[in-house]
Amino acid sequence: MKKIFHIVALGTLIVSCGGNNQQSTDNLIPSGDLKALRAKKSELSQKQRVLESEIKKLDSAIGSLSGQENLPLVTTIVANPQKFDHYLDLQGDVQTKQNVLIYPEMQGVLKKVYVKDGQKVNKGQLLATIDDGGLSSQVAQLKTQAQLAKTTFERQKRLWEQKIGSEIQYLQAKTNYEAIESNVKQMQSQLGKSSIRAPFSGIIDDVIKDQGTVVSPGPGSEIFRIVNLSDMYIDVEVPETYLGSIKNGKEAKVYFPVLGDSVKTTIRQTGNFINPGNRSFTVEIPVPNKNGNIKPNLSARVQLNDYTSENAILVPQSIVSENAEGEQYVYKAEELNDNNEAVAKKIIISTGKTQDGFVEIVSGIEDGNHIIKEGARSVKDGQKVKILN
Repeated sequence: MKKIFHIVALGTLIVSCGGNNQQSTDNLIPSGDLKALRAKKSELSQKQRVLESEIKKLDSAIGSLSGQENLPLVTTIVANPQKFDHYLDLQGDVQTKQNVLIYPEMQGVLKKVYVKDGQKVNKGQLLATIDDGGLSSQVAQLKTQAQLAKTTFERQKRLWEQKIGSEIQYLQAKTNYEAIESNVKQMQSQLGKSSIRAPFSGIIDDVIKDQGTVVSPGPGSEIFRIVNLSDMYIDVEVPETYLGSIKNGKEAKVYFPVLGDSVKTTIRQTGNFINPGNRSFTVEIPVPNKNGNIKPNLSARVQLNDYTSENAILVPQSIVSENAEGEQYVYKAEELNDNNEAVAKKIIISTGKTQDGFVEIVSGIEDGNHIIKEGARSVKDGQKVKILN
């Protein structure tokens, strides 16, 4: 009977308030008094909050007395400080500074090709030879002449040191020897151009000219493409707003969607020039390529570490709500008892950066607080809940 009396009394109160308010509101609206209308709205809102609070108390009391109290079921997480790394997401393409076409330095028939597509080569390794057109024979003759000139010069030198012979004979022998020796070096340098060697260690990506082809220096006569896949890097354009947070040595994560693989590296170099067209600067990131799967021009997703906090409180972004004033809030579980029952308390928070579905709580939550996770969207401030952790 007591419970019925409380319900009837509350209903009478609501009807009474509603009737008076309706009559008063009907009188106010035609008056056009904006100030009075706003005051009336504020008054009614306050009464509504009071009534809702009273209803909650009655519901709770009825549930407790009848033994049929149905509390909202929730789960909670405990706010614990942890390390938080935030990353800036960018896109880039893999590049290599050692990706070159090899051209001949002399004209002639491509006499022999010693490598094939995909073959690994070392710096200085012989790749191909060009028919020298008899140049090697000329070099051999010059070497013979140089040897004779050297012998003549050494004899004249000994005689001159013994004051035998004339100075002019000594000088002529010396000049003749030096001239022939210079010619030998020049001819050997020219002959060396008939041997095509690897400028650096890498992989022969393409053998462009076949053995027996006539080649000559100049555009369109490239013979090989050689690529070094061990010194790969990515250049990305970073907005100038991150100039103070993106530094050399900062961590970088690189993900290759085509390969389904990722690598961790660090920023090697940051540019010193702001592009006026897009207000950005260039960042270079080395890419380790131990397995050789990463190729030039491969697309990549790059994440650059621009912020780190050693003691950050993180919560799932999905449990953070926003009120009409634009304030963000979460629900904290307070007054926890032995039956895993608690009271949901709305807490206004300030948030920082977000990463992978989590948001950093800058203020409002402290270490050890129990934050409602599952069910956070359905509970109300001051409502009693049951925790299912």
